[in-house]
Amino acid sequence: MMPRLYLPCDSLARAVGADEVAVALATQAQERSLPLDLQRTSSRGLYWLEPLLEVDSPQGRIGFGPLTAADVPSVLDALQGESSDHPLALGLVEELPYLKTQQRLLFARAGITRPLSLDDYRDHGGFEGLTRAVAIGGEETATEVFDSGLRGRGGAAFPAGIKWRTVRATQAAQKYIVCNADEGDSGTFADRMLMEGDPFLLIEGMAIAGITVGATYGYIYVRSEYPQAVATLRAALEIARSNGYLGANVGGSGLAFDMEVRVGAGAYICGEETALLDSLEGKRGIVRAKPPIPALQGLFGQPTLVHNVLTLASVPLILAKGAQFYRDYGMGRSLGTMPFQLAGNIRHGGLVERAFGLTLRELVEDYGGGTASGRPLKAAQVGGPLGAWVPPSQFDTPLDYEAFAAIGAMLGHGGVVVADDTLDMAHMARFAMQFCAEESCGKCTPCRIGSTRGVEVIDRLLAAPDQNGRDEQVIILKDLCDTLQYGSLCALGGMTSYPVVSALKYFPADFGLQSSEADQ
Repeated sequence: MMPRLYLPCDSLARAVGADEVAVALATQAQERSLPLDLQRTSSRGLYWLEPLLEVDSPQGRIGFGPLTAADVPSVLDALQGESSDHPLALGLVEELPYLKTQQRLLFARAGITRPLSLDDYRDHGGFEGLTRAVAIGGEETATEVFDSGLRGRGGAAFPAGIKWRTVRATQAAQKYIVCNADEGDSGTFADRMLMEGDPFLLIEGMAIAGITVGATYGYIYVRSEYPQAVATLRAALEIARSNGYLGANVGGSGLAFDMEVRVGAGAYICGEETALLDSLEGKRGIVRAKPPIPALQGLFGQPTLVHNVLTLASVPLILAKGAQFYRDYGMGRSLGTMPFQLAGNIRHGGLVERAFGLTLRELVEDYGGGTASGRPLKAAQVGGPLGAWVPPSQFDTPLDYEAFAAIGAMLGHGGVVVADDTLDMAHMARFAMQFCAEESCGKCTPCRIGSTRGVEVIDRLLAAPDQNGRDEQVIILKDLCDTLQYGSLCALGGMTSYPVVSALKYFPADFGLQSSEADQ
């Protein structure tokens, strides 16, 4: 009798051949007259091992990977011989150091459950948070979120509980919940993983938010580059609705809440909450001046609770386990866990969920295994394409919002892009300015004009024939970065200075500068 097999249907796993492995398994099983029980699950996020095939055993799931379709016959030979002795055998998946040392709260079901199986979700704690929220009522639910210390996982790290209380206290005939799933930062994929692999978790979080703040409708704004996430979410919404978790009587609460998926058109600026709201209203995505804040006048001018995927998906656990359970993870004001995403020139790319407080060195070197090229580490860009470049000398900084702010950096959405010593930081600084120029909504002058001037200044700096010419351009570039940082209407222009200033500070030689010139 063949044991049950598990293979991810995550889009990255599929991109590297998971579907071909599934076909090969079915073909081989038919040829061998073997009953095949293959379940397509979410991914554990150990992406360097994908496609990762897992097999039930008395001790737990045993892994094989990364597999190709050509490896399937030999793996089945091993399994038919009731042996896991195979060159691609990994042993017990839960015992792999990369996974065993994580603290998975948000991604507790990753790699275990089938994305669209409501039974799988409920068997692993699903909808316990909604049940408790219905039982304790909106005021206590909002207090739990506030007391948990949950902060927005989209970049600004604003306390979620304050938003909830503000929207709840605002009187209006209509309120909305909006999920910002426009995950546009380079090196980030946690939102996609969760939407594709555990969609009911996001739906539960939004339903809790809706009945708590008095909103009756919600939108998940997903980037167009995520077609599998869109399809999975839409299917999950139908299942949740038909089982009473959405609609006129959410979870037996007597309160109504429903929601839908909207697909963005690919503008990076629509990751900014007010530009996203304009896009949802059918307008061009342009940043709004604040006040008023969206919590008071958001979508269609109504009170709107806007959070990103990871923030809303944290809510069911907080309600199910209690605020204190969540507060026991993390450090200082950075509480709970963060799904860090390792990408770029990294040996073991993937998702690492840990409580705030581990260091960047632990993340990049212990989990990531250093560079894929084997060359020395040069830097890691943390927080997306407009995040600071952090050199190895600062890798012992704890991954904490305040600790990173103290070194002129930010955690953002938790993306970490690693580079080796061949990367030219001057070109990366130029790219940051060019990126801002191309993605700017054009609303404010510092971002619209300053980013274009920034490209020109860096070009002049790199082309300068002598030290005096370079010194002159460095002064102009730093003044321009100050204008962008403190004069821009939103974080797109405001953060463009981070990669530029950090590249100048830590890698002056790439600009043809001496350290003293870069620090002036």
